Amino acid sequence: MTELLRLATAGSVDDGKSTLIGRLLYDSKAIFEDQLAAVEATSARMGAEYTNLALLTDGLRAEREQGITIDVAYRYFATPRRKFIIADTPGHIQYTRNMVTGASTADLALILVDARKGIVEQSRRHAFLASLLQIPHLVLCVNKMDLVDWSQARFDEIVDEFRNFAAKLDVGDLTFVPVSALHGDNIVTRSERSPWYDGASLLHHLEQVHILSDRNLIDARFPVQYVLRPYSAEHPDYRGYAGTVAGGGFKPGDEVLVLPSGFTSTVRSIDTADGPVDEAFAPMSVSITLNDDIDVSRGDMICRPHNQPRMTQDVEAMVCWMSDVTSLAPRSKLTIQHTTRTARALVRDLQYRLDVNTLHRDEETSSLGLNEIGRVTLRTTLPLFCDEYRRNRATGSFILIDESNNSTVAAGMIL
Repeated sequence: MTELLRLATAGSVDDGKSTLIGRLLYDSKAIFEDQLAAVEATSARMGAEYTNLALLTDGLRAEREQGITIDVAYRYFATPRRKFIIADTPGHIQYTRNMVTGASTADLALILVDARKGIVEQSRRHAFLASLLQIPHLVLCVNKMDLVDWSQARFDEIVDEFRNFAAKLDVGDLTFVPVSALHGDNIVTRSERSPWYDGASLLHHLEQVHILSDRNLIDARFPVQYVLRPYSAEHPDYRGYAGTVAGGGFKPGDEVLVLPSGFTSTVRSIDTADGPVDEAFAPMSVSITLNDDIDVSRGDMICRPHNQPRMTQDVEAMVCWMSDVTSLAPRSKLTIQHTTRTARALVRDLQYRLDVNTLHRDEETSSLGLNEIGRVTLRTTLPLFCDEYRRNRATGSFILIDESNNSTVAAGMIL
């Protein structure tokens, strides 16, 4: 099975994110002839002297007219070594919520900086958000190196400055690549223009970066999404629990515990759309049957008796507020969706608002507005079965929903 890498790109306006992705798609032969023809025609109509590969990802008309990325554009491509899903996330502070959404499932974050401008406020903000979202791998692409004559001194200066800032963050794996997205230097193949750079090309790094060990393979977690009762002659007594493995692994014969009931049983079989398997691990979608007929329903959690998630109704979390209609304030009542479990939640306390540019904590704040991030304490009507977000992104994250219009108003990470 070919491994899938999810990557999110971020950068300041006009740093060349969309051009970089367009170059990756173009040089890896991942675009169709009619797409290329349309981009060439649009480039000519806009009076560009070259084919503007950024048009491959800037799908909204407003983006093409302004030359910026507003929404999250997802692009898929594959090489013989790996499949890729790219989330091209917006750089501007007013679209922080879009970046949080696009980067929440990423294995790797690609941050672009302009070699002429160096590290700017938005570069720091994107690095902070990547560390807040616990993205395991971070690549800083220093773009437009052709405009600084491929100066090694300039590249080293930017690398040193970013390393000093990243030291304050929780960044596990950090890589630096000098590139020119416009001309394709160091994107798919190594460039002769940077003989001083001895690292891999960007695509080679994306193909080789090790991501299997990033997933939590220790804590077995299976939130039950649906109970399968086909009532067919072929399976008269089948009772399977369907869902996505959120951590660890399960095998037939394993002793398991069901929360919140506390009943124990053993796994009888594990089925997938392609038939039974001997083992299920994150992030596989499976149906698990048990040897005992116990009460299990949507929102329950199957885990191991000696390795259980925390069962709590009091949740401390960092949240990114996403609503431009309402704000988050103490005593707010919302719906919380955590894995497959839904409950009502009361905001008991807003401890501080975090300035994502300076990392300053404003403890005097009384509410969170659109795109603001803060630390809150929630009280839920039902217990949640959760882990720390840094330990398991699937069981450590949640969304908050406005009960009046059913819209998602916040994304949260449990501390």
